[in-house]
Amino acid sequence: MGNLELWVGVEPTVSRVGEDTLDQLSLSGFDRRLDDIGRLASLGASALRFPLLWERTAPGELAQADWTWADARLTRLAEYGVEPIVGLVHHGSGPRHTHLLDPGFAEGLAAYARAVAERYPHVTAYTPVNEPLTTARFSALYGHWYPHARDEGSFWKALLHQLRATVLAMRAIRQVNPQAQLIQTEDLGHIFSTARLRGQADFENERRWLSFDLLLGQVDEAHPMWSYLRWAGASAREVLWFAEHPCPPDVLGLNVYVTSERFLDERLHRYPPHTHGSNSRDVYADVEAVRVRGSGIGGVGERLREAHARYARPLAITEVHLGCTREEQLRWLHGAWQEAEQVRREGADVRAVTAWAALGAFEWNSLLTRRSGHYESGLWDVRAPEPRPTALAQLARELGTGKPASHPVLTGPGWWRRGERLTFPAFGAVRAERPAGRPLLISGATGTLGRAFARACELRGLPYQLLSRQDLDIADPRSVETALETHQPWAIVNAAGYVRVDDAERDPRNDRENAAGPQVLARACAGQDVRLLTFSSDLVFDGRKGAPYVESDPPNPLNAYGRSKRAAEEGVLTTLPEALVVRTSAFFGPWDPYNFAAYVRRELQAGQPVRVACDQIVSPTYVPDLTHAALDLLIDGEGGLWHLANAGAVSWAEFARQVAGAAGLNPDLVEGVPGSALGLPAPRPAFSALTSERGWIMPDLTDALHRWQAHGEVRVQEQELLASD
Repeated sequence: MGNLELWVGVEPTVSRVGEDTLDQLSLSGFDRRLDDIGRLASLGASALRFPLLWERTAPGELAQADWTWADARLTRLAEYGVEPIVGLVHHGSGPRHTHLLDPGFAEGLAAYARAVAERYPHVTAYTPVNEPLTTARFSALYGHWYPHARDEGSFWKALLHQLRATVLAMRAIRQVNPQAQLIQTEDLGHIFSTARLRGQADFENERRWLSFDLLLGQVDEAHPMWSYLRWAGASAREVLWFAEHPCPPDVLGLNVYVTSERFLDERLHRYPPHTHGSNSRDVYADVEAVRVRGSGIGGVGERLREAHARYARPLAITEVHLGCTREEQLRWLHGAWQEAEQVRREGADVRAVTAWAALGAFEWNSLLTRRSGHYESGLWDVRAPEPRPTALAQLARELGTGKPASHPVLTGPGWWRRGERLTFPAFGAVRAERPAGRPLLISGATGTLGRAFARACELRGLPYQLLSRQDLDIADPRSVETALETHQPWAIVNAAGYVRVDDAERDPRNDRENAAGPQVLARACAGQDVRLLTFSSDLVFDGRKGAPYVESDPPNPLNAYGRSKRAAEEGVLTTLPEALVVRTSAFFGPWDPYNFAAYVRRELQAGQPVRVACDQIVSPTYVPDLTHAALDLLIDGEGGLWHLANAGAVSWAEFARQVAGAAGLNPDLVEGVPGSALGLPAPRPAFSALTSERGWIMPDLTDALHRWQAHGEVRVQEQELLASD
């Protein structure tokens, strides 16, 4: 065997829910950007899972197929020397004139496959249907996707038609190119259970192999699933057709996800009602195994070992994706690579690991059943004028070119290996690892932002040191050097600073903390190759633009606070151009009782009127969103100026009314007045809302307010429970 290969793929699903379709290639922009081929090739990947989907290429008559899109991209792939693994149906139902329960589906896909092979005879690797068993479950057993059936008979028909389509498609392709290979993918999550539900778990663990077993021609009267298939409505002839027409995959592609490993438990009182289900004998909860199983999950390594023991055929991990914070995405991909390498050393023929969802994925948090705008970034983040490479792209490039993985966050365990993964009472002895690796230094231990970053690091398993002024005086070079020498951080998050905008007009501490301090940090970081994240403000602008400001707009601060922040921006980026300087605005958060939103809620709950400016437009910023987005950018190695605020431009009075609405309070108690009537010493810009020309990665303000209020309601409930005890 040669070296483990890096493959790469984009999420291409064209899902159908009722009459509505959701096209991932359109949402990610891959359907429009030919340059994406170069981006993917830059990783050093040997192969790309290339979506040449039936419903996109030939939505009507096959004779009217439009090959223009595929022509350009397959030509570009050949120029880069990247092999395409062509996919024809990916969690889809095909064109509108067919679907998974249509008896003509298989012949229709076979005809399309022949047309593909005839147009592109150089293509040698195919996945005619991605994850047929999983798609059959979601479309015909659970009813999530079209045609929305919910019975075992429909599940079998959907699986039958997809696998017959695979056999017939490969036969048609090989009549054109006899060397064509089948790379067959399937999601192979494992089911764990209590002793009482062992039979149900054993059944589901056997059923998950059906795609491979049928294609290999291994299902007959002696197969463990024979009785089930016959009960579900399969005729003996339908099942035995695969034994008579075997189509063994050349490579078994395993798609492995944290959430695909499940745990079944009859003790319903331990779990919320939405997790409850049943079979014909038992009622039980079906939950993510990682959330309850003390010993954790098997993951990539165990799934590879299972497949090798069962089939002893070439294997690949064909999807590695995690919708999570950046360091967890890095740890999942890196861990998958390490486990694949280990299983290779044990003797299995593991060919590749696929960096999946290279451009991210949309709406998978609802299994594609809702349109809420949910996006999980991948190796690139497409919420930018051009796809922005994340730290995952650098890691994939290192893996693909045989270089050591270099990011400092990889030292620590992923959340699926830490104790906080458990959200239900643990089943079995708990095995948990602790965060490890070089820390982040966070200045500003007594401030809202510093404490919020510490919370975020706790949640994300990032080692950190939260330092007070006594431990780290950011304006004292000796104090900074001592802290760096003592803690050996990989980055500093400067959350310290002077925050009283009106007092800053006459207090010299403003310049010391806001202007001089960040520059001292920048000089120290530049000398020790330590990354720096520091914060600026919307108050560097004068408001005359009358529209949201982007990073390149010229600053012109109106007050001392804004001038100090502008001086820090210039000094930091002159000394350390790769520093990350985040401009933000108008904090509100769930833990600080002194922020504007908390003040408004408190006053309105007491029935008191609130007088606020109606002529100053800002972009309120939810602190948890800010901390997570800023940490992702820091981990990505981003530098320069970035604007981070929740999407929205509102006056302070409008914001107060939105707070009232989110909290179910009376907005009529909010009195909007001119800012000049409030008697504030520091002049404010009339319009300082922020947007970004680099990428917009923050949720909108309405969503943030709902989460802020929900957090407050949970805290009230917790306090009431404590009081009742």
